[in-house]
Amino acid sequence: MIHRACFGSIERFIGIIIENFAGAFPLWLAPVQLEILPVNKVHNEHAKKLEEQLEELGIRCEVDTREEKLGYRLREAQMNKIPYSLVIGDKECEENTITYRKYATKEQITISYDEFVKKILHEIKTKELLVK
Repeated sequence: MIHRACFGSIERFIGIIIENFAGAFPLWLAPVQLEILPVNKVHNEHAKKLEEQLEELGIRCEVDTREEKLGYRLREAQMNKIPYSLVIGDKECEENTITYRKYATKEQITISYDEFVKKILHEIKTKELLVK
């Protein structure tokens, strides 16, 4: 617990939040809400387009186009405690779907783009505190 007099109330509050969530912030509070992971170079363009669409809706996201294996990038997103990791491959590009994985889970779920956006915006709007 931070309790030094040299810190103001805002700094103490931020410290308490970081300590309470152990860095795994809920979606609405996370600096990066979604990490978009294209399976390979062929999917980079679709991933960038997806990033632009989501940012227009006010969703904070990043695309990881590094030449690393997908498993490595997924693990790194989990280590960085990013609430949602989106995997973009051939199926997602062709069918306009999203395959996502929530933080601290191994299950990957595939849903339509519109359903996913509705789900994320609802979760941000309601400011859920539980990391499910």
